[in-house]
Amino acid sequence: MARYETDGFGIEALIDRASGAMIGWAGLAVPHFLPEVLPAVEVGWRISGAYRGRGLATEAGRAAVDWGFTVGGLHRIVSIYEPENLASGRVMEHLGFVPYLTTSHPDRDVVVVVTELTRQRWEERRRDTPAPSYSAE
Repeated sequence: MARYETDGFGIEALIDRASGAMIGWAGLAVPHFLPEVLPAVEVGWRISGAYRGRGLATEAGRAAVDWGFTVGGLHRIVSIYEPENLASGRVMEHLGFVPYLTTSHPDRDVVVVVTELTRQRWEERRRDTPAPSYSAE
C-alpha cells in the first residue's frame, strides 16, 4: 500500500478462482533496486510453481501493461529478468518487450536483462492483435 502512495503503482495478488488461494502476484512498480534505469515503471510477476506454464503470467502482465499505458498514462514500461529465467524472458517477448540493457543487480552478484516496451510499440501491436477480454470475477 505504501508503494501506491509514494510511487502511484504497486503489485496485486493473483488469486485462483476455484480455490481462492493466492497463487502469485503481478503488477507495476518502480524498480528502486536498479537506479540506473530510473525513472521507470516495471511490470513484473511471480507465479507459484503449480500454476506456471498456463499463460497466467502473460495474462496478468498484459493486463498490467494495458492499464499502465491507458489509465496510468505511461510512455514506457520496463521488465527485468535474470537470463536463466527463460520463461519470464519469453513472457516479455510475447508482450512485445525488446532488450534495452544488460547489467548487474546492485545488491546481488547476478546479471539482469532490462527489456522495454514503449507506448508507440504497444499501440502498433494492439492495432495488429485483437484485444483480450478480462473478467472482473
